[in-house]
Parts: sequence; structure tokens; C-alpha cells
Amino acid sequence: MSANDPFARLPEAVSFTVTSANVTDGSAWSPEQLSGMSGVPGGKDVSPQLSWNGAPEGTKSYAVTVYDPDAPTGSGFWHWAVADIPATVTELPEGAGDDTGSGLPEGAFQLPNDARAARFIGAAPPAGHGPHRYFVVVHALAVESIGVAADATPAVLGFTMAGHILGRAVLTASAETPA
Repeated sequence: MSANDPFARLPEAVSFTVTSANVTDGSAWSPEQLSGMSGVPGGKDVSPQLSWNGAPEGTKSYAVTVYDPDAPTGSGFWHWAVADIPATVTELPEGAGDDTGSGLPEGAFQLPNDARAARFIGAAPPAGHGPHRYFVVVHALAVESIGVAADATPAVLGFTMAGHILGRAVLTASAETPA
């Protein structure tokens, strides 16, 4: 496993709390959050339930990202990115990140992940590659709309958010595919 810290070069941000009914911080994903689309047996590509609280004062919207810095790509792998979640929303239901974003609040939208699908795609580390970390992050933002196009990449979202992040809530999940 790499020591790669995806936050090392990002602006400092106030910490707040994110929890999930599907995974405990530091634990392995359940089969629902593994990728059947990528051939993981039993994987269902279901986005996790997320709840957050304690965001800093002045939060006007949220974005949610799921990122694997351990993917053998040189740039990691973005599994999910959601932008423009209203500040009044503090929870996403399990499965919100389906093909239609059916569980997302009005105004929020999904950007294409690194598989180029605007949805959640589950974990699928290459067989024998070792454990991968999945950073589930709720970003508290100082703007109501981040102003990125719906077809932008998660990296563009991250770059655009950098100057607007007030707080960051992080939950880390893991997965490993045996050799």
C-alpha cells in the first residue's frame, strides 16, 4: 500500500464528521460497494449511505467524492463525484449514485468518474495488487454552486473547489482482491 496522502498538497480545511451505515472508517467495503461492473464477484456498485454533521459556519453547498489513490494509474482512480449538494442536506441515501442519481437532492449532479460514467462505481483493485484505500470525502464549500460542467472530470471539480473549501469530512474504506 502506498503512503500517498491525497490531502498533502491541498489547502487546510476545518475537519467535520462523516459516517456511513455501510462502512466504518478504516474498515473494508461491503459487497454492495464493490464493482460488479468491473468483474468483482458479488459486487453491486451501490453508493454508500452517508451522513455528516459539524460543517463550518458559512457552508453554502457540499460536494462528495470517492477516490482511490492506490490505483496503479499514476493518478489514482475517481469512483464518484457529486457537486452542488445544497447546504441544507446532510445525508445521502444508499444507492443515491445510481445511473440516474435518483437519491440526490434537487440541484445536485454527478460528474463522470474515471470509468467515464456519471455514477458511483465500486471498488475493484487489481488481483494481487494489495490493499487499496478509498477516501470518501464530504467537502463543505463557501459557494452555492461550484460552477463546473456536468461532464467535467472529478479532477477539474477538485481544482475548482480548492479555493472554496471551508471544511472536509473524511471516511476511509478499503478493499483488496486476492491474487
